[in-house]
Amino acid sequence: MKQMNEQNNSKDLNWIGKRVKRIDGPEKVTGELKYMTDYQFDNMVWGKVLRAKYPHARIKSIEIEKAEQLPGVVCVLTHKDIPGFNGFGIVIPDQPVLCSDIVRCTGDAVALVAAETEEIAEQALALIEVDYEPLEFVIDAEKAMTPSSTKLHPDGNIHSHVIIKNGDTDKAFKEADIIVENTFYSPRQMHAFIETEGGWGVMDEEGYITIRCPGQYAHRDRAQIARALAYNPERIRVISSPIGGAFGGKDEITVQIYLGLLAMYTNGRPVKIHLSREESVIAGIKRHPFKVQMKTAARKDGTLIANEVRAVADTGAYASLGGAVIALAIEHSCGPYKIPNVNLEGFCVYTNNGIAGAFRGFGVNQVCMGIETHMDMIAEKLGMDPIEIRKKNVYHQGEMSSLGHIVQSSVGTYKTLEAAENCDLWKNREKYKNEVSEPWKKRGVSLATSFHGIGMGIGLPDYGAASIELLPDGKFLVAVGCEEIGGGNSTAYAQVAAELLNCDIHLIKVVQGDTLQTLDSGTVTASRSTYTGGRAVATAAPKMVSLLAETAAEILNVPLESVEIKQNCLVSNGESLTYQQIYNYLHEQHRNTRIEGHFILPKEKTEIKGSGGAPHHLYGYLTHVVMVEVDTLTGETDVLHVVSIPDAGKVINPQGLEGQAEGGAVMGIGYTLYEDIVIENGYHKTKNFTDYIIPTIRETPIIETIPVEDAPEKSGPFGAKGIGEVVMIPIIAAIMSAIYDATGARIFHLPATPERIFNALKDLKKQKAHSTR
Repeated sequence: MKQMNEQNNSKDLNWIGKRVKRIDGPEKVTGELKYMTDYQFDNMVWGKVLRAKYPHARIKSIEIEKAEQLPGVVCVLTHKDIPGFNGFGIVIPDQPVLCSDIVRCTGDAVALVAAETEEIAEQALALIEVDYEPLEFVIDAEKAMTPSSTKLHPDGNIHSHVIIKNGDTDKAFKEADIIVENTFYSPRQMHAFIETEGGWGVMDEEGYITIRCPGQYAHRDRAQIARALAYNPERIRVISSPIGGAFGGKDEITVQIYLGLLAMYTNGRPVKIHLSREESVIAGIKRHPFKVQMKTAARKDGTLIANEVRAVADTGAYASLGGAVIALAIEHSCGPYKIPNVNLEGFCVYTNNGIAGAFRGFGVNQVCMGIETHMDMIAEKLGMDPIEIRKKNVYHQGEMSSLGHIVQSSVGTYKTLEAAENCDLWKNREKYKNEVSEPWKKRGVSLATSFHGIGMGIGLPDYGAASIELLPDGKFLVAVGCEEIGGGNSTAYAQVAAELLNCDIHLIKVVQGDTLQTLDSGTVTASRSTYTGGRAVATAAPKMVSLLAETAAEILNVPLESVEIKQNCLVSNGESLTYQQIYNYLHEQHRNTRIEGHFILPKEKTEIKGSGGAPHHLYGYLTHVVMVEVDTLTGETDVLHVVSIPDAGKVINPQGLEGQAEGGAVMGIGYTLYEDIVIENGYHKTKNFTDYIIPTIRETPIIETIPVEDAPEKSGPFGAKGIGEVVMIPIIAAIMSAIYDATGARIFHLPATPERIFNALKDLKKQKAHSTR
């Protein structure tokens, strides 16, 4: 049997590395594709959730009789109606499905209603009487850690505490030639996906429950639903794809358990829940706001010798993935540099400020701003080029990181910096800076680099799985648990399968995010879906090739060695067989046409003590070069040009990579300049897009993507590795430094709103005036 090698050179590849149009593109752009919340049924009932009135209060009683008596109401449920465990949460199930005694944020669910119409359900919510005893609000993360603060959970308000120490920082700071020290603040960001949380559920006559709800890990969602419903998970089907946007905001349970509960009480009728934007803002998870105190030391030749970090993250009322977020932030707080002496500490703290959890970048965004700003400040004080100081300090494959571990996987930071140094925007930056659109506007050009772990790190299960089935029409059904959340992984899976099966890509069908049709392949988070799902497909494909070849040899009665895998067929001694012929033969013989492939992600052997799961084995790297224009009269900032230089290993689909790079850049622009969910005393002041600013096409700059492919990852499919999160990380620091390059004013508090920049410019003028006296 003659078949192709997965690691063939690009010139020998038919699909990998090619600009393949997204296989889900036509349905999405024409509107033909139906998302979960688009479905309607004639016999459907509407579900609604009663949210807490106060950010922190004791529930004295819940009266539902008036709501139950309202015509058109099908059922009203409280915590008493939960058959199983009243709690959920990816790591610690500390969030009640329906609160029984205490509410800890205004997003808490107290009761559920199902009714004939959405309007009746809303009326029923208003008839539920909850007697509350308001309690003291905990709204400041720093104060929440003090002994005098009200405890929101039995073990106190510090959910997690991570520490990484390496070397002797006290000695290093004494020996340093230069020290910079600052405090950085970052905001609470909303995922702003187009499709708000929602879906529908139904129980059939035999007691099987089907939940259709967008999520990022259907198999884990099923486990949490089954636990709350005290139900056999094998009798629950969760369909979680397609998804109208996620970015981490649908990694945690949203309304899946509510749908399952109501389905049990609606006598076989489908029940639908679809959160309004206002309810999504209040109840949905957000990016953790951080306070980062950082102190960095260097020698006069630019060598970094010490870094000290203290980061405090406000995780809100419940854990969700807060512990993992602060752990990843601390792991990445020194950047992709080799700093011999570090003292890194992070706290994840409970407050009554909603709930924070997974969001693209997962804590790295907040700390990258610190270390990259310090790199620029040190370079300026020493009169060094900002690229040279970075190239001097970055680690390479086989070298020791700041955490004290040897980085064994591929590292592309140096190559991304070289590409940045040679890109047009950087080489001709002085020319572009002089081309301002108005005399009172100033331009700045800067860059930043960062990295992001791929996969779950040490201490957590991390695996991939895929199946490939030969279908009656001669096509192949590739089934991967990892959902399609917008990044284009379905197309990447089809490319990998088509390449290894040596067939046209139109012969590949992809199904994702369905517990009935797919194997458990882990969550779509941690920049892992292309790497993990692609590797799983690459593991399964040779088994399908073997099945095809062995069957062809059997049909043609020839030795297996004589069978060749040609494009879309198998050939031996001048005779050829189509895939359809092979299927027909296997079907007639009552033989299986489906195979599986399983993959365990590589991990480091030893966890760094106190780190919460560091280090990762794999990382993706990226450098951003940015040009901004600042209106010195108003403080308004426009990002005009972005160059995104990722190291994603081998690029599976350049078009898909560009889409990720562009989307990540725009999301980073929004986070840096505009976005902030304002919560005061536990209540959301920001409630909709009317007062939450996100970038539009007007704020979208020219974005160039220059991938670096010199460091393929041997363990990845065709050398690929993940890039979904790092694409929005260094741009934050790059914009901040570009504002400084343009105006001389540094901003340490995100978002860098016109007001903050204007005030910083005023302060700068005062300082200059004072210094000239």
